[in-house]
Order: sequence, then C-alpha cells, then structure tokens
Amino acid sequence: MPQSTSLDDLIGIEHSKLGFFQELRQTIVQLKAAHRESERSRLEIEAILDGITDLMMVLSKDLRIIAVNHVFYDILGVRAPEGRYCYEIFRQQDHPCPECPAHRSFVTDEVCRETSIFRINGRKLQFEMVASPIKDPATQDRQILIFKRDVTLEKEFQAKFHQAEKMATVGMLAAGVAHEVNNPLTAIHGFAEGILRRVERLRGAVDPEMHADLADYAGTILGECRRCQEIVHSLLTFSRPHSSEFSPVNLNGVVGDTLKLLHNHLKQPKYHHVRIDARPCPTAPVVLGCEAQLKQVMLNLLVNALDAFDALGGQGGAAVITVTPFRQGRHAGFSVRDTGSGIPPEHLDSLFEPFFTTKPVGRGIGIGLSTCYTIVTEHGGDIRVESRVGEGSTFTVTLPLPPE
Repeated sequence: MPQSTSLDDLIGIEHSKLGFFQELRQTIVQLKAAHRESERSRLEIEAILDGITDLMMVLSKDLRIIAVNHVFYDILGVRAPEGRYCYEIFRQQDHPCPECPAHRSFVTDEVCRETSIFRINGRKLQFEMVASPIKDPATQDRQILIFKRDVTLEKEFQAKFHQAEKMATVGMLAAGVAHEVNNPLTAIHGFAEGILRRVERLRGAVDPEMHADLADYAGTILGECRRCQEIVHSLLTFSRPHSSEFSPVNLNGVVGDTLKLLHNHLKQPKYHHVRIDARPCPTAPVVLGCEAQLKQVMLNLLVNALDAFDALGGQGGAAVITVTPFRQGRHAGFSVRDTGSGIPPEHLDSLFEPFFTTKPVGRGIGIGLSTCYTIVTEHGGDIRVESRVGEGSTFTVTLPLPPE
C-alpha cells in the first residue's frame, strides 16, 4: 500500500518551497541592484568620455578602429569607422604611417608620443598624439588607446611668438644691413647702366650674337639689382606689419623669368644631365599677387629640385624637371616635378616648418620651403607635395583667380 504523507511532512515541504522562493527573490533583487549599479557606472563612464575634448580611439593590433568617442565624429565627420584602418581615414592611404605611435607602442609596450600634420576637410591640422597599450579584460588581447589633441592653434601662436622674436632682432639689424647692401647695389646698378649704354654703341661693330648676349647680361644685372633693392626694402619693413601690393601676374611669365635666372647656373658641369621641361599654359593664367614673391617661390622649388639630383651623387642618369603652369576652375598655379631622390615619408609633415632641413650642414638652413609656404598662404593659396623615395617629388602651388 502507498505510504501516506503526514501533515508535518507537507508543512516541511511548503516551508522549503517558501525558503527557495525567498532566496530567489532576494537574488533577483540583488541582480537588479547590480544591474542598476552597472548601468550607473556605464553612464558615468560615458559622461567622462564625452567630457574628453581630445579625439580618442581604441585600435586593434592591426590598427583597425575598435571604438571612438564623439570628438572623432565632430572633427572627421566619418560615420561607422569601426573596423576600418586608422591610416585609411587619416591619411587616405593603404599602408601604415612610418611615424605611427600606435605601432611603436605595440612593439615597445610603452606609452609613445608623436606630433603630426593631417589634412582634414581641406585644412591642415596638427595633432599631438599619445598611444598607450591596454589589454582587453575579456580576451586579454592587446589594444592601443590613442589620444589626439588638436594643437594647430597652439602651434600657430608659438610660431607667431618666435616670428615676433625674429622680427624684433631683424628690426635692430635692418638699418645697418640696408646701408651696407645698398651701397654696392648702387654701384653695380650704375655700372650696369653704363655698360648697357655702351653696348648700344657697339651695334654693328661686333658680332651680333655677342652684342645680344652683352645686352641681355646687362639687362639681367639691372633687373636683379632692382629685385635686391626690393628685398632690402622688405627687410626694412620686416619688423612691422605691412601688406604687399598685389597686381595681375601672368604665371607663364613667372616661370619664364625664373628659368632665365637659372640659365647660367645650369651651365655647371654637374647639371649637364639635368633637363628642364617648361610647359606654358595655353590660357596664360593670371592671378593677383606679388610677382617678386611668386618668382621667389618658383626659384626655391627649382633649386630644391636641383639639390635632389645632387643627393643622387650623379648616379641618377638623365634628370628631368617639369614646370607646368595650369588653370583649373576658379584656381590657377604651377607645379614643379623632378625625378630626383625623393623625400622620406617621415619628413613630409615637417617640410614647411621653419629651420627644418634634410640637407647637409652648409647646404641650407631650412627656411626656403617655410618662406614659400608663408608667401603662398598670404596669397590665399595652398602648396602641396607628393613624393616617393627614389622616384622624385612634385610640389604644386594653387592660387585663387581674381574676380571676373
């Protein structure tokens, strides 16, 4: 016969069920409290991250973006960056940057810092980057936390401060230098005018080609004397704000006149293998600017191109410098392309910084490209460089066209 269950047994079972449900309810209450605490912690962390004004990213070992903060979207405007390579977004290229602090941080397992310039939405922005190695607590995989702080304005203020110091120093020396330089310039200018007058008397008495060369040389000396006088005048006004008078400038003329100045320089034996290919623009682009300053930009770019061939040590074979004025839409400009030694990728971001140079001691002090950048910027334009080591470089100057 089946064994009967006593009342005490039933009461014990009910007590056990009641205890289980009480423990279950207590566990649920604790879980809910933990969830609320976790949600509160998550919201606090999000609030902290949203309060960070630096661009922040978490990268995987292969430099793919895992997560970003809101500043990333504000600056770049890129949606759904997760899974994309950081160099694809910041450099528009298919390989990592040579100066990448994230890569160094992976290798050394240390905090690494770097300052670089990026072109974002048509503007050149300078970022101070800090890369710090971290570990994923769930998988123990190594990741990198990147902070990028926009220091463009800070660097501009620093540059203006250093410029103010230089201007103050130059202002003290300008008067004496101007007098010392003007005296020999006056003598050179006077004798060149005398030569030019006497050359006219020789017309028909000497070989016509020699007569033309002498007249051309004397005219060039006079033109360069006037340009030197303008430089001295600029030196005198360097320590106080001033604006150059802009006038219509034909870029074909800028190229032609600058190449004329280099004509004798190119006769040196070491440049016999160098060929300059000038291709005038059929539309003869005209911009508003200072002709002397634009010639200075062109001259600096051409001299740098010649220096790139020097760096090859004469082993580069036939070298070509292509100078091309152009007009595109509401802009015009010129490009200087060479087949020289090229520029290492790690130097591209520093080319236009004052006193940065890759030339040997005694060959340059690093103000040529900085001066070019300043002149082009004052003209409302832009200057870019593309280069590959061993293949050459291309500098492109773009200037706005005057209103119709």
